[in-house]
Amino acid sequence: MNPVAIIFTVLLIISSLVLIASILLQSGKSAGLSGSIAGGAESIWGKKQGRSYEAMLSKVTTISAVTFILSALILVAVQ
Repeated sequence: MNPVAIIFTVLLIISSLVLIASILLQSGKSAGLSGSIAGGAESIWGKKQGRSYEAMLSKVTTISAVTFILSALILVAVQ
């Protein structure tokens, strides 16, 4: 196997695991009943912290998705 192919295969596996984890850690757009129960925690811990966590997860998801797609395309082109 080509060393370049090995590098992009490892990159593909790592980016897929990060993508799965970052998607699973994100909260849904409509929190439903759990959002109304846990809504008081937002006032205790502050709104800014929640936004920065969600923004960080969104950036990680975007970066890992782009890395996944590019590494998959390059891996197909190399092989």
